[in-house]
Amino acid sequence: MPQSSAVSHMTLVRARVGCSAQVQTCLNQLLEPTRKAAGCMHFALQHCDTDPLLWHVVGHWQDEPSMQAYFNSPVMEVYSVLVHQQVVESIDFKTFSDAGGLNR
Repeated sequence: MPQSSAVSHMTLVRARVGCSAQVQTCLNQLLEPTRKAAGCMHFALQHCDTDPLLWHVVGHWQDEPSMQAYFNSPVMEVYSVLVHQQVVESIDFKTFSDAGGLNR
């Protein structure tokens, strides 16, 4: 039986000028429910030290199905709210898979 590999996602969120606090408030709503989500091994929200408009969101998951279930959960609506409220300049979202032997 094949073993499932850990996966992760990373999002860079750039707030519009004057909207950083509002973006932080929205992104903070991700913390508790994501950390409690099935398969979540680590989740963090970080604010850039040198760029007050930039936020980094990162999650590590035990496997692809766990991460996909999270992506399909209502908590992800936070990103739609940010776009709808027009408080972000950009949202750059990436997913990553374990590189196997490259990390050993």
